[in-house]
Amino acid sequence: MGENDGQSTYSVSADKESIGSFTCPMADQTFAEGKQFHKTFANVQITEGAELEVASKIASADGAEYSRARWSELTFTPANEATAKAAANFAKENQLVAAKTSAESNDRTGSPTKPVSDQPLQMPREKDGDGSVQVTGEKRMWHKVTVTLTGPYAHEQDNTPNPYLDHRMEVEFKHESGKQYLVPGYFAADGNAANTSAEAGTQWRAHFAPDETGEWTYTVHFATGKNAAIDRDASAKTVAAFNGKTGTFNVAKTNKSGRDFRAHGRLRYVNQSHLQFAGTGQYFLKAGADAPETLLGYAEFDGTVAGKPGKVPLKKYEPHLGDWRRGDPTWKDGQGKGLIGAVNYLSSKGCNAFSFLTYNAGGDGDNVWPFIQRDDKLHYDCSKLDQWGIVFDHGTENGMYLHFKLQETENDDHRQGQKAKGFKPESLDGGKLGSQRKLYLREIIARFGHNLALNWNLAEETTQTTDEHLAMLNYIEEMDPYGHHRVLHTYPGEQDKKYDPLLGDKSNLTGVSLQNSHIKDTHWQTVKWSEKAREAGKPWVVAFDESGSAAHGQCPDLGYRGYDGRDKTGKMTYTQHEVRKQTLWGNFMGGGGGVEYYFGYQYDENDLGCEDWRSRDQSWDACRVAIEFFQNNAVPFWEMVNADELVGNEKHDNSKYCLAKAGEAYVVYLPNGGTTSIDLSDADGEFQIHWYNARIGGDLQSGSVKTVSGGGSVEIGQPPADADQDWAVLLRK
Repeated sequence: MGENDGQSTYSVSADKESIGSFTCPMADQTFAEGKQFHKTFANVQITEGAELEVASKIASADGAEYSRARWSELTFTPANEATAKAAANFAKENQLVAAKTSAESNDRTGSPTKPVSDQPLQMPREKDGDGSVQVTGEKRMWHKVTVTLTGPYAHEQDNTPNPYLDHRMEVEFKHESGKQYLVPGYFAADGNAANTSAEAGTQWRAHFAPDETGEWTYTVHFATGKNAAIDRDASAKTVAAFNGKTGTFNVAKTNKSGRDFRAHGRLRYVNQSHLQFAGTGQYFLKAGADAPETLLGYAEFDGTVAGKPGKVPLKKYEPHLGDWRRGDPTWKDGQGKGLIGAVNYLSSKGCNAFSFLTYNAGGDGDNVWPFIQRDDKLHYDCSKLDQWGIVFDHGTENGMYLHFKLQETENDDHRQGQKAKGFKPESLDGGKLGSQRKLYLREIIARFGHNLALNWNLAEETTQTTDEHLAMLNYIEEMDPYGHHRVLHTYPGEQDKKYDPLLGDKSNLTGVSLQNSHIKDTHWQTVKWSEKAREAGKPWVVAFDESGSAAHGQCPDLGYRGYDGRDKTGKMTYTQHEVRKQTLWGNFMGGGGGVEYYFGYQYDENDLGCEDWRSRDQSWDACRVAIEFFQNNAVPFWEMVNADELVGNEKHDNSKYCLAKAGEAYVVYLPNGGTTSIDLSDADGEFQIHWYNARIGGDLQSGSVKTVSGGGSVEIGQPPADADQDWAVLLRK
């Protein structure tokens, strides 16, 4: 567009390769359109998926007023007859999708999906399978057992029927005691897609993690019909060749030990403020990494494309290649070592959790989706998802809780940000529970729900309505045979609005994933939501997964790439020591279920770009030290509630914290060292006092006072050493 205050220059490129530039002539009015302001670049080769960029430079005719570099459109015209012919089908498909998208966009409620293929079926076809069934995996309690049906031939791009939407495979598992599970299955291409990148085949699968030893009977249910996978009321018909296949297998005790979650069993919500392992009965405290949220934007996953290559390139995790161990899994002749090594590293530090978005199209990273192509919401990528599954299974075997963040604020609905404006075509059903969202949840649960320790987080910084949250929660509960932990995350200023309507028996939410704007607020906010949930009659597991401002969060270790407490702008923020005291211990001592560290965007190895978890090496040590205090010293944290008032901290500030099982055990945390009194007026008997070094861990130690008696306020004495540093103090009978 021509302008009258300067001649702007425009440069056009495809995948960073220059196509050409154009300096626009002056106009005789503020701005104008016309042929003299157009520029054609001839005989340019552009491939499907190319990223095009228009860069502009403003100019001034008088040194006072500047042009705005306005432009209206970029058009593509076939260079010759051969190109026109080759592009005809592609253009037709785009016209059809564009028409549909336009109609949906106009009413601001639709969520367009663009199928990769406009053909009903991909040709040529192969024969359907013979209906045979294989049961594979270690047939042990809590281990992954897979039932594979050789069923109807399908291709990822098939539309009629769609193998994900129009076929429903389920497997019913029934134990000799009468216990039973109905597990959703999925299309698995050739059954080895992680290694072959297959797009078609006859393999259909369901994964099961048995919770009893002895004989189990499986029965395959297979039906087909429009929307059969997501709608039990659909007019689906069973397929005789594949439906009703049955058999038995015997399950032995697990042979695992140590960190491997298969030694502990499924982690479950038991109407308490902490999750419990079904096998051992032990309770769980979480500590690990919330960043990078783009963990799955990994260059070695099939079909993974950087939507913002300049800002968020695909990850390689090269700093963790050396952490991969011989015998660890890979795919496609050695791929995956960087990410598998990263999981190994975090596990080796004593952490037990990491998180990731499974869908971020249109979001900050724009590089993670489970589909065969970003905008095709109804066809799933078998090989990519099998590769994700290898990483998740490895996490389970290495004691890592999987935090599934199912969507983010930019694509959870058509409300963009806290102001709830805008239209997001990447959203699933515009935020409602429609076919796109139901299928998405079913595929994620079917492929990964067998893992033992995880949560389904409805969204990061959600802006969906309460009704939309309830619909999603209810569908997850219906689809997930194991009843995994269900949580919700939202903006710091939206918590009361989003969480209050879900308290108590108003929903089947089992916890919250909190975010704040200052690490100093972690403790009192943990106390607030722990108490509100308990008072509503249904305790929530209260985790802090994004403590700190959007810019900062968890800082790198002092000394990492010269970090001295200042961010990239030179602003003094804080060090890992404040995070240890206020975020980690702040949550644990508030009665919380654990923390994950968010890395902000003003530090090296930030939330979107982190590939080196060693940037927070000392903070991971602090996580292990805190967890070991509670677990190694038989502290009954799951039966304890925050009681800061007993140490004179009614405001729940960061001066000192107290956790109590009234009359039996008390934990005091002193962030700044020193000593305190504690009110034991409602307790009787003698209590032993033990001190724990919250910086380096180790055995319990004795301070200046060894025992105190209940019945009044007592002094706990001085720590064994380093009186100006943080200590945890355990008082118990």
